[in-house]
Amino acid sequence: MRHGPIPGAHGRVRPLILLGDPVLHQPCREVSDFGGALADLVEDLFATMYAANGVGLAANQIGEPSRVFVYDCPDDEDVRHVGHVVNPRLVEADGVVVRGPEGCLSLPGLEAGTERFDHAVVEGCTATGEPVRVHGTGFFARCLQHECDHLAGTVYADRVRGLRRRRLMRQVARASWRR
Repeated sequence: MRHGPIPGAHGRVRPLILLGDPVLHQPCREVSDFGGALADLVEDLFATMYAANGVGLAANQIGEPSRVFVYDCPDDEDVRHVGHVVNPRLVEADGVVVRGPEGCLSLPGLEAGTERFDHAVVEGCTATGEPVRVHGTGFFARCLQHECDHLAGTVYADRVRGLRRRRLMRQVARASWRR
């Protein structure tokens, strides 16, 4: 049974920013205004993420260069994690490094083996300014690291090396969304 409002229920679906747009490679700015506009942004992020069948979405992926991301992501034990973080800081990324398939709503339909730690901790606050600390393991840890990267101006393709990178870049060049 769910308590409280469904995230994104009052948001509007926004267009996704795709690889090639400079906003994805610029660090996002800290949020200082915790008013209604921030609450609306969080709602829009959830609505857009759900519409695109994603597990996480950073504000710059909808053209807002603010340090905010949302998530609705399972961990490796299939425990569902739902929330958002404003002004997140990745304070721990440790454990075993795992190369696993990683995709991104800004590179629709593509994925590549990307190395990530299997444990991550993010600290920040909620849209109302309350402190929050989020622990992730497995796939959820990958999600947290991925979204923090976005806010620093990095996409997962930037972490892929060698043959995997060349293959991914060929797929990007041929992708229908690049036309």
